[in-house]
Amino acid sequence: MGGIADVAGKIWALPYTVVGLGIGLASLPFGSTMKFDYNAIVFNNFPVGFGGAMTIGNVILNTESTLNEQIPTYASAAAGPPYLDWVNLGSHESAHTYQYQVLGPFFVPAYLLAGGAFTTRSPFETAADNYAKTGSGWWPW
Repeated sequence: MGGIADVAGKIWALPYTVVGLGIGLASLPFGSTMKFDYNAIVFNNFPVGFGGAMTIGNVILNTESTLNEQIPTYASAAAGPPYLDWVNLGSHESAHTYQYQVLGPFFVPAYLLAGGAFTTRSPFETAADNYAKTGSGWWPW
């Protein structure tokens, strides 16, 4: 996304971004660090141990020190070790920021109706994995 569409998308996703920003800022005294990367405000070293990263609007909460790491795709993780298909975590989460920018307040209901992070068949997670592999195709349908 670029230019006016990017700004409009960020405004459309703003209600979720404000929530994510509030959570992220509250984590700073507990060791989180903040930076701008992957189309988001990123909070690394997020102290709550859900493992990995979670995107809320244009905010990424990451329990690790960096998003620049390889993770198994959702399908590969479901198949179990050895993991055969890997993607960059930051690029995967970046795809979710674009999904939020298009769907705005409808993102979370649509994501949950599609199975959320609890199924390998989620079009949102499949699209995020595809985007992380190829740099395109972040839209889930």
